[in-house]
Amino acid sequence: MSFLRRILGGGDRRADEAPPDEPVDVATLQAAEAARDRELLLEEARRLDDDLIQRQLRFADRAWTPPAQGGTRRADDAEETAEP
Repeated sequence: MSFLRRILGGGDRRADEAPPDEPVDVATLQAAEAARDRELLLEEARRLDDDLIQRQLRFADRAWTPPAQGGTRRADDAEETAEP
């Protein structure tokens, strides 16, 4: 919109600019981030309140998969016959 205002000659250009940022306190930012992380963890715990879901997540890395059986040939593949 500022592009159109400048072309058409309307409005003050300085009004479109954002005010300068104030100095930020690092400790305040870290405390806000820690509070947000705690809230996210609590929400995740509420969502996964079921014991079954928690056990599934806890033991997911130990899930057993059966070994691969057979070769690369499948039943619907055309049979290759060697001609002497």
